[in-house]
Amino acid sequence: MWKYVLPLAGFGLLVVAFYFGLQRNPSVIPSPLIGKPAPVFSLPNLHDPQAQVSNANYRGRPYLLNVWGTWCVGCRQEHDLLNEIAQSSPVPMIGLNWKDDSELAKAWLEQLGNPYAATAVDQEGRVAIDWGVYGAPETFLVSADGQILHKHVAPLTREIWERDFVPKISAAIGIPAPAAAGAQP
Repeated sequence: MWKYVLPLAGFGLLVVAFYFGLQRNPSVIPSPLIGKPAPVFSLPNLHDPQAQVSNANYRGRPYLLNVWGTWCVGCRQEHDLLNEIAQSSPVPMIGLNWKDDSELAKAWLEQLGNPYAATAVDQEGRVAIDWGVYGAPETFLVSADGQILHKHVAPLTREIWERDFVPKISAAIGIPAPAAAGAQP
């Protein structure tokens, strides 16, 4: 009798686990780095491998770090929005080109536009590991004092940008957040 009950009970537990797992939003992955110092990196610049891109150069002002790759479908989905953000956001955006072919990455940015103030090449993925990257795209907001304020996993959308990033950026630079679209005064 037990040889039938135990497998059935195990299957029932799996069904319950899958049910609750599927109810979760995959873009909300808690990061143990929120509120902690951003890992400092210095990597080759995509456009000039002899030069280095370091987030230490952004100390004293907030910045965004966007992890991307040409192999990443979600990165393509968010790219037009990143170009818009780069034009309107008061904070610079650093690109972290993750485990990618540099020539393909340069062609991508030339063809689709370059939203990044600087693009670092993380060929081996060590910096991404330091930042706790699960996959691309991921976008981080870092405060002027170098603390990670927010992490978003998955392609950015305008709704996510305005809801999750704009208020935090406004607070980080000390200006009132703009009213949400459709909000009543």
